Amino acid sequence: MRNKLAVLASAVTLVATTAVTALTQISAAAATGPAGTAPVAAPRIAAHFDLARGQMPENIALEPDGTADVTFAAARQVAAVGPTGRTRVLATLPAPADGGVHTPALGFALTTGIVRAHDGTLYFLYASGTPDLTGVWRLRPGGTPHRVTALPADGLPNGLALDEHHHRLYIADSVRGEILTVPTAGGDPTTWSAAPELAATGFLGVNGLKIHRGALWATNLDRGTVLRIPFGPGGRPGPVRTTATGLTGIDDFAFTGRGDEILAALDGPGTVVRIRPDGTSSTVLTAADGLQNPTSVALRRGTLYVLSAAYTTATDPNLLLAPVPGRVAGTGDPAGGHR
Repeated sequence: MRNKLAVLASAVTLVATTAVTALTQISAAAATGPAGTAPVAAPRIAAHFDLARGQMPENIALEPDGTADVTFAAARQVAAVGPTGRTRVLATLPAPADGGVHTPALGFALTTGIVRAHDGTLYFLYASGTPDLTGVWRLRPGGTPHRVTALPADGLPNGLALDEHHHRLYIADSVRGEILTVPTAGGDPTTWSAAPELAATGFLGVNGLKIHRGALWATNLDRGTVLRIPFGPGGRPGPVRTTATGLTGIDDFAFTGRGDEILAALDGPGTVVRIRPDGTSSTVLTAADGLQNPTSVALRRGTLYVLSAAYTTATDPNLLLAPVPGRVAGTGDPAGGHR
């Protein structure tokens, strides 16, 4: 147990030291960003997680009752956080033989993107730096996790989107700068887009993914952009359009239900921003509300869910909930929409 804790502590330290320079620069660059205008009210921390156990929440999928299914990055876990804040671990993935030191960009094995199908099946990503474990994993209700698709070990599979209508998954590789696609049943992945707008410029490129109104939308962390890639004939990608810029450290995001309006997590700056269809943005949540390097957001029935991983703050990884007044309600669609 002592050796296990030492390895875990080393992994937690490594992710912080690997990302700290990039995210500190991101935070400084964002300090002159837009002033806050808050379309949320009375945010509260619904659950606190254990940093020493690697419980750095990276991504989120919502169940119909409001339970949040999350990935704990450094713990290599998938967990369910109930409406009362109770956390139950659903799966722990095997550690790579080398401890994950060859995982690109980060140097430790981690669980990343997660989506939920209507039947409760969870699909999630595991980046281990090894060909035997890196890939898309599936967990059916009451079952055990297993890998359904192997992904390149020299990449970092990160964001994940589910098109349940066409039985396809889309995977953002933040290191290789591409979006892959694979059937939900598994099989070999194919490159859907390797457009230059997806590439990294020093740390991580394409990151969050969502399917919305006939297009696959993506963020690029290094470039601070939101991208829209329409689905063309046969589901092939159309031309990339940059819909918003200047969003330093943008991670994952969610549509509010008001057309193309977005709420997004900015990791390094430690904020959540509202991005309007015209590309302008304003801050709606900050560290003063309890954010600690927020990584992802979700909306369900007028409630905003925000995960904070505390990658560089090393303080209180958590799940924050906030009511969103008015028509900004979110759909809570477990499949993330379909085209």
